[in-house]
Amino acid sequence: MRVRRRRGPALRTAAAVLAGVGLVGALAPVAAAHGAPQSSYGLTVAGGAGGDVTDEAVSGGAGAPTGVADSVADADRGAGRGVDPAALDAAVRGLVSPGGASATLGLVSERGRTVWKGAAGTADLATGARASADGRFRIGSVTKTFVATVLLQLVAEHRLGLDDPVERHLPGLVLNGGQITVRQLLNHTSGLANYTDDPAFSFEEDDGALQQWLSTGRWRSYRPQELIAIAAKYPPYFAPGQGWHYSNTNYIVAGLLVERLTGRTWGDEVEHRIIRPLGLTGTSMPVDSPFIPGPHAHGYYKLATGPADATLLNPSMGGAAGAGISTTADLTRFLSALLGGRLLGPAELAEMKRTTPQSGPAEYGLGLQRTTTACGEFWGHGGGIPGYNTLLYGTADGRRQFAASVNPYDMSDLPATNAAFETLVATGTCGGRPPAAAGPLAPPATAAIPSAVGPAPLLLG
Repeated sequence: MRVRRRRGPALRTAAAVLAGVGLVGALAPVAAAHGAPQSSYGLTVAGGAGGDVTDEAVSGGAGAPTGVADSVADADRGAGRGVDPAALDAAVRGLVSPGGASATLGLVSERGRTVWKGAAGTADLATGARASADGRFRIGSVTKTFVATVLLQLVAEHRLGLDDPVERHLPGLVLNGGQITVRQLLNHTSGLANYTDDPAFSFEEDDGALQQWLSTGRWRSYRPQELIAIAAKYPPYFAPGQGWHYSNTNYIVAGLLVERLTGRTWGDEVEHRIIRPLGLTGTSMPVDSPFIPGPHAHGYYKLATGPADATLLNPSMGGAAGAGISTTADLTRFLSALLGGRLLGPAELAEMKRTTPQSGPAEYGLGLQRTTTACGEFWGHGGGIPGYNTLLYGTADGRRQFAASVNPYDMSDLPATNAAFETLVATGTCGGRPPAAAGPLAPPATAAIPSAVGPAPLLLG
C-alpha cells in the first residue's frame, strides 16, 4: 500500500482497500467567525505539532494506568497465545514518531476479550493532552459495514431481495434504477458515479480550497437526495453489473432503502439492530451534529501556517456512506459478532462474504472486504473522513479482531509513513511481530492520502 503524494479528496473512492477510504480532515482556524458551532474541547489553531509525543499502552507491566486491570490481565494471558504487547506498542508509536500521524489508537481482541490496546501521540495539539486508547473517532466508510448488515437482516426478514431492482423500492431515484440491484449497490457494481469525486469534495487538492472548506464548507448540511443529485451530474462508470468502481453514492442509496423499508432512518435502524443489542456504548451514527461525543483525539490538516483542526464537521457529507463514530473496542465487538454469526444467519453472512469477480484484488463483498496479511486471511473494511482514518480486520471465524484509528498529519516523509502503516497492519492482524519469513503485505488495492469517504485510511485507499 502506498500513499500518493497529494492530499486526496474528502470522501474519495480509494480503491476499496481495507486501509480505508476517507472523508478528509484539516484545521478550522476561523470557524467561529463564520458562525460555526464550538466544541467543548475548543477549536484552535496551534502554532505547530506542539507538545511531546506521549503514549498509553494497556498491555501489562508496572506502568499500566489504573482502572484497566482487566485489560492488563487479558494481555498477559494473551501473550502466551502469540500476542506480543511490545511489538504492538511499537507499531502504534511507529506512525506518530515520523510525524505521519498526530495520534494512533489500536486494539486486539480474541474470542471477545481485549488482549491488548494502546495509544500514541497527542489528542489535542493546543493543550498537549495525550491520546487515549479508549477515545472515540470518526470511522468513515466502516459505516458501510453496519449499513450492509442492516440490509442483509432485512433480506433475511423477506422485506426485500438482494436481486431486487432499486426502482422497485425507490422509484425514480437513480438512473438505471430498473437495472441496478440491491446487491450491486452493496458490492459497488452499480456503475453509479461517486458523488465525492465532485469538486465540492475535492478540497484537499490545494490549500486555498482546503481553507475555504475549513471556513464554510464543512458546516454544510446535505440531504441524501442532494448527494445523489451531485452524482447524477456525471455519467455512470459502466452499465449495471459490468464493472466495479467504489462509489459512496451506492451507500447513500442503501441508506434510503433502509428508510423506505422500515420507516426509520438508517442510523436509527443501526442503533436498534446493532448498537443497542451489542452494547456499543461508544458508537453513534450522527445525522448532522458536528461534535464527537466523549473523549477523543482531534483530527488535523498540516498547512503552511501550522496545524488546522478538522475535528468538527457536518457528518451529513458522509451519511450512510461514512458518518459513523465509534471506538476500537466497539468496532472489534461488532466485527466479532458479525463474523461469528450473531448478527446474520449463515446464508446472509455467506452472501456478505461472496466477493465480486469485478473487484479484482480488492476482493469486495457486500460491505465487507477480504485481504491477506502475513498471518492469513482477514475480513473487514477501512474508512477515512477529514482528520481520521480507520482500520477494522477480523479472522473469518471471528476469533481475532484488530481495530485502529490513525489521525494523519504530516505526509512529508511518505516512505517512513507507508512503512509504519504496513507494520501497524501486519503487527495488528498477527497480534504481534509477523512471521520473519513473511514478505511485504499483499496490497488489498490502492492507496491515497486522507480523503473523504471511502475504504482507506491514511488515505490509503
